[in-house]
Amino acid sequence: MIITHITHYYYNILTIMKQKIILFGGTFDPIHNGHIQVAHAAASEIGAHRVIFIPARRSPHKKNIPSADQGQRFEMISLAIGNYGEFEVSDCEFQRKEPSYTLDTVMHFKNIVPEHSKLYWLVGADVVTELHNWYRISDLIDSCYLSFMPRDTDEKLDFTGFDEIIGIDRRKKLETHTLNTPLIGISSTEIRQRIAESGDLSMMLDPKVADYIVENGLYRL
Repeated sequence: MIITHITHYYYNILTIMKQKIILFGGTFDPIHNGHIQVAHAAASEIGAHRVIFIPARRSPHKKNIPSADQGQRFEMISLAIGNYGEFEVSDCEFQRKEPSYTLDTVMHFKNIVPEHSKLYWLVGADVVTELHNWYRISDLIDSCYLSFMPRDTDEKLDFTGFDEIIGIDRRKKLETHTLNTPLIGISSTEIRQRIAESGDLSMMLDPKVADYIVENGLYRL
């Protein structure tokens, strides 16, 4: 019995140390049901123990400023994930000066998660053509697993030409992390437009998020 107990104890310790953690960055302006569905699917496929939503201060790849402020977006995410024990939200990018790069965020988590954890960064497949321009892309690929979410089931990601930029081994690493996440016909842009036009959002937003938006008068023209 003692040996069994000790074995079980060390098994639990190793499991904690080898956590698979998904980092899900985005503007989340606002967070919608599609984000939740994708996070669930990615966690199931990867076998992740935790999914951390990371609202961006402002992406260095985008010029648009989020409509809702940092506190409002953080609160909406908190409301949307409140019933999911494996989901968390971090304000780490809000604490950093602009521009905030993906590598900075990944390194932040590498410094605070258990030593042997594996970090997965969720990213839309549409960024592949721009990936070579990302800040210190080789270091980013070395630091985590970039996990791509295709826009349709037949989409084949093309990493042609990446060997000269990042090397063969990194290119192969990119090619092995395409996820079978669901195709979501929802966008935050569409939601903001519907709110401005007083459209129906019942199938797009968590009810608590919808109530928060109404109570705070967000996204109105």
